[in-house]
Amino acid sequence: MLVAVAFVAFGVPYCRMAVHAKGIDVRHYGHQPNKDSHIMRVIASLLILAAAAAPAFAQPASVDIAAARAALTGTWSGKLEYLDYGANKWFGIPVKTQIEDQGDDVTMIRKSDFDDGPKVGNVRITSVELLDPAAGTVATAAFRKGRSVEIFTYAVRFDGAPADVTHWTMVEDALGKDDDRPAKLRLTTTRDGDSIETVKQIDFQDDDKAEWITRNRTRLSRIAG
Repeated sequence: MLVAVAFVAFGVPYCRMAVHAKGIDVRHYGHQPNKDSHIMRVIASLLILAAAAAPAFAQPASVDIAAARAALTGTWSGKLEYLDYGANKWFGIPVKTQIEDQGDDVTMIRKSDFDDGPKVGNVRITSVELLDPAAGTVATAAFRKGRSVEIFTYAVRFDGAPADVTHWTMVEDALGKDDDRPAKLRLTTTRDGDSIETVKQIDFQDDDKAEWITRNRTRLSRIAG
């Protein structure tokens, strides 16, 4: 008699166990007066192994917007770049950004310093951001010396499924103005480990065209420490 036991559903490779009609080979299993009880013990052992292997096949935990945003805290540096449409080239200025979580899982403060050249010098923009997970929105108030406070409410979502809290693409859409014209505003942020790129696009609402125009992009790398 030949008995075959497979545990494919548990992630354990196929296991074939041969049991001869006259008894199991005692060279491997010792004296077995009751071969049925021995078979059950072997099956039980394989089930334990299967259970131990199960975590390797478990699905990764889902990532939500709050967790992805919280993982942005820290110091980043890079460039704010503008596209020269005539030359079709990007030109940029250095930027350093500090992102601080406020301890409630929804509020963040973002402080960015831009080196705008010898005539203007350093420009500081401070933004306070409040996430509403239930509504799927982020309310942002941006403060800059000599400018009016800018307030936007963005609808926020992932573009595709995030791999983890440091690998994802996030899209934020809002209504506002650009060049004193009504426009839809879109920020598309892609994080790849310790690198982030945010592209700002606008779609003017006072014409008949549905066209996204790229305004600028920010490319940052995390500073260790």
